[in-house]
Amino acid sequence: QVQLVESGGGLVQAGGSLRLSCETTGSVFSINTMGWYRQAPGKSREMVATHSTGGSTNYADSVKGRFTIFRDYAKNTVRLEMNNLKPSDTAVYYCYVKRVGAARGEYWGQGTQVTVSS
Repeated sequence: QVQLVESGGGLVQAGGSLRLSCETTGSVFSINTMGWYRQAPGKSREMVATHSTGGSTNYADSVKGRFTIFRDYAKNTVRLEMNNLKPSDTAVYYCYVKRVGAARGEYWGQGTQVTVSS
């Protein structure tokens, strides 16, 4: 099992910035992908940004150019730098980890609220 703990959410005005961080504990081997998803009220959970082993990153079109994902392989942590935030970015943000191979599985954090006021 992998435990994920997010931090860094909060309330910010439109145009502002926030940093989300995610720390992992437990069986942190065979991790292939780390990333962030979000879920706004009344909407489905959507991918925001992911980082796969080897350096491949993937961003939702709505955040490209504004959000950047960073991964620390040694510490098994991931953070999301969010700039030029918009009210449409308001959501609960979840850290995500995917393990591959014999230990494959997907894990989620408890979520952290991000609220962007106009």
